[in-house]
Amino acid sequence: MSRRCEQLASTLHRGVQTLLTRGLSDPRISGTITVTEVKVSPDLKVATVSVSIMPESAEKLTMHGLTSASRHIRHQVSDMLDLSRTPEIRFRLDRTIKEQAAIFRAISEATAGLKPLDEAGEEDGSADHDKTIEKSPEEPT
Repeated sequence: MSRRCEQLASTLHRGVQTLLTRGLSDPRISGTITVTEVKVSPDLKVATVSVSIMPESAEKLTMHGLTSASRHIRHQVSDMLDLSRTPEIRFRLDRTIKEQAAIFRAISEATAGLKPLDEAGEEDGSADHDKTIEKSPEEPT
């Protein structure tokens, strides 16, 4: 991605997130919407905005509302950021945050039942008193 594409993507990311945080009057758009990524085409004509929507039950209706309001959002962002040419905005649902949260939750649940390890990487034997460690006598130098 060229430097100009990256700059425009960053600017659009801030603008769209600000606009969505302020809220839109469309009743279909509900829940917490987070802009996770913005990609701009090399010709600077199309921007794909990836969004994460919470709760999951609001995803379908909110995506429909965002798609319908994309021209309005484009106009508002253009005015807010004072851009001479604003790319067409297309919204895409991003579920990676939810997938990562599910993975972390599964790891946390799996490790919750494990015994803690001591510094040597062995299971903590504090409950086992019958284990003895034999040390070899040190040789004089």
